[in-house]
Amino acid sequence: MSLVAQAAALVAFPVMAGAAGATVAVWKVPGPRLISGIQHFAAGVVVAALAGELLPDLRHEGNLGWAVAGFATGVALVLALAAYSRRLDQGQGSRRPQTTAERPDLIPVSQGVPVGFLAAVAIDLVIDGVLIGLGVRLGSTQGVILTIALTLEILFLSLSLAAELVDRGLPRRRSALICVGLTLCTALGAVGAAAALGGVGPAVLAFMLAFGAAALLYLAVEELLVEAHEQTETTLLSAMFFAGFLTIYILGELGP
Repeated sequence: MSLVAQAAALVAFPVMAGAAGATVAVWKVPGPRLISGIQHFAAGVVVAALAGELLPDLRHEGNLGWAVAGFATGVALVLALAAYSRRLDQGQGSRRPQTTAERPDLIPVSQGVPVGFLAAVAIDLVIDGVLIGLGVRLGSTQGVILTIALTLEILFLSLSLAAELVDRGLPRRRSALICVGLTLCTALGAVGAAAALGGVGPAVLAFMLAFGAAALLYLAVEELLVEAHEQTETTLLSAMFFAGFLTIYILGELGP
């Protein structure tokens, strides 16, 4: 099976998770404690994918200069997206805005389709897809592990985004369709990256690995964990982080 075909097969899982999350959220947003548990587990999965898959391959590739350039590019991009989203939402949160289910005191306001905000989310999802395409280039085990990590992340993103669109006054069906359409950006990134990275040399691969490492690091530390800790911590919620990490570690050890 070609790299493009593998990427297309793997990216179907986060796309389906995004569609499922949006469908659920427009009718009933999961409770804040359940969302926090998902965030903890997803953060553990992402950290394990970063530490166990991307970083070892990055060190193996060498090319320190290219790696530094890729990491710096990734950091600059994710920070720029976060700053842009914060300005658009005027302090209401970047990618994971609070909803009426989390804050009953919030009053839904009809604001129309937030084009700028959705554009930032679309770019973010393309980056997620690039990481899946990158995983396919590294090997079958890496591709599966990165897909699992990003499937959980996109599931939570769709839950939050669909609920936010409904809070803004958009019809439920339209909100769900917008989220499903956005998840297709992940497929675009995955297939495009698999096609573009198929024959690249070690320098470019080191650049992309470092870029992916920066994106995953920001996702785990600055998004998932920060927002997960907005809820009162319990032993069970904290344990979910380690459960996610252990799950990916076991999968990596069982892989070929």
